[in-house]
Amino acid sequence: MLKIVVDDLSDWGPFYPSEHVISFADFLALGEETLKQPLRVINLCRSDRYLSRGYYCSLLAEARGHRVLPGVATLNILRNRKLFILEFDDIGERVDQLVAEHSPASLESFTVRSYIGTVQEEVLAPLARDLFERFACPILEIEFRKRARWEIAALTPLAPSELDDEQQTVFANALERYSRAVWRRPRERTRYRYDMAILVDPQEPQPPSDAKAIKHFLKAAKRLGIAADLVKRSDYGRLQEYDALFIRATTAIDHFTYRFAQKAESEGLVVIDDPTSILRCANKVYLADLLRMRRIPAPDTRILIRQSQPRTMAALAGLSFPMVLKIPDGSFSKGVVKVANEDELQETLRDLFRKSALLLAQEYLYTDYDWRIGVLNNRAIYACKYFMVRDHWQIYRYGASGDVDSGRFQTMPTHEVPRAVIETALRATRPIGNGFYGVDIKQSGERIAVIEVNDNPSIESGVEDQYLGLELYHLIMEDFLRRLDEQRANRPR
Repeated sequence: MLKIVVDDLSDWGPFYPSEHVISFADFLALGEETLKQPLRVINLCRSDRYLSRGYYCSLLAEARGHRVLPGVATLNILRNRKLFILEFDDIGERVDQLVAEHSPASLESFTVRSYIGTVQEEVLAPLARDLFERFACPILEIEFRKRARWEIAALTPLAPSELDDEQQTVFANALERYSRAVWRRPRERTRYRYDMAILVDPQEPQPPSDAKAIKHFLKAAKRLGIAADLVKRSDYGRLQEYDALFIRATTAIDHFTYRFAQKAESEGLVVIDDPTSILRCANKVYLADLLRMRRIPAPDTRILIRQSQPRTMAALAGLSFPMVLKIPDGSFSKGVVKVANEDELQETLRDLFRKSALLLAQEYLYTDYDWRIGVLNNRAIYACKYFMVRDHWQIYRYGASGDVDSGRFQTMPTHEVPRAVIETALRATRPIGNGFYGVDIKQSGERIAVIEVNDNPSIESGVEDQYLGLELYHLIMEDFLRRLDEQRANRPR
């Protein structure tokens, strides 16, 4: 349910009447039955000052467990230039370049107004979207000032009453586009208890879930009373519309997926995988140390830094050739190289150290296949054997033209997997969290070794679901429902 809150209903006079619009007084007086429902609140009150009506609107919405735009954290940051200027370290050059293209050489300062992340000045549109992702505010006045270079001097939230006729039209159109997902088919959506965003990347060549698997997730969510929408990178500003986020794009720290996870968690969404899990799984250096400290069996592993050749060889003492070198944040077997002798070792070290300050050197364990144990909330839910590509030592082989080969697979019930493999997988995931993980394990005779723990593991139709079928998608969505119900039950009343 959507509520647009204004100081007084007369403030909405220039716009089409809407049942979604209420006054601040009516927002305060919302009944208990309404408050129990998941609400989306767009705060259009006139003032954002501390302890003003606008401030209290966002504060009370958050206290009631609603999604509100803008949030209290955004209002607090926008009031203090020393705080919001910290957000611009990574976009300073971009601001100067874009504004220089837009403004005459004689201009020293000017302002533009952003409406739900859109501006009338087309050249500044990418910057406006970026600012909306950082400071989600319905109407934001952006002041640019030229010093040594162009920079953002001020960000000021505005109310619709401060806009002229033309600006009100632009704002109304932007608000309608932004809210369309919430307003569409209201009768149908009332059947759903929760709203979920499933994050996908249409440009990704090897996504964690193929299109058919994504459809299965959507249907499983619907059967459980969860209205699931597919969202893309450009939908960052819409996260507040949802109760949960399921990431189905390959994650990395310096990546939009991590920003989505952070934003979702800060907004109180149930998110899989959460930013802590991504952080812990994405870096193999962290995982290697975690496994060692927890005495979880793994290949003999050394952490390498760039240093003289004698010191490097001393650090590798006890590891024999062939050995495996890895960059810390590779995925899908990328950034993983097997070296057979010292010459290959030194050449590969030079290449990989250009990409990372730290590397991993690891004992090479040959097996015909790797176990992949899917773990959700500390429970093994599926098991696969991923076999090596023919005449290759990995389950993936990348060609020079960009094509990818993968080995065959065998999916089986978890009760047929050796108990020690399952127990080792669960031991490896417990210190990371209670999210959704794929644990890669090698088994050679009696020896079991954890190769890595992946957040956001692959679920592809006809592969990981080969044994459980649609039940696998149901299990994952059912865990989302459990988390959402627990969150609602524990919400302060």
